[in-house]
Amino acid sequence: MEPDPRFTLANERTFLTWLSTALALSAGGVAMAAVPSDVFVPWIRTGLAIVLVSLSALAAGMAYPRWRNIQRALRQQAPLPPPALAAVFGYGVAAVAVVALVLIILSA
Repeated sequence: MEPDPRFTLANERTFLTWLSTALALSAGGVAMAAVPSDVFVPWIRTGLAIVLVSLSALAAGMAYPRWRNIQRALRQQAPLPPPALAAVFGYGVAAVAVVALVLIILSA
């Protein structure tokens, strides 16, 4: 059975949002890596960049499987799978932001 097109299109928009989130995380990681070494401690700066780019890869890599699982559930009229990685992204980005904030305050 075909699901309501509105749900399919909403699922597609969510998929594209995961990809744009991945792109933003990647850009943030590259920007963090480009911060001059005299501003942040180099190993912390590199660590924050690695976390952001890793979250980016995870978001991009999980976007299609999540889209596919939701689409399958819509077609079978089954419960939608939970957003298992939402906490990882939320806490990961929050941790990077807190560390960056502390480093900004300490460098002022």
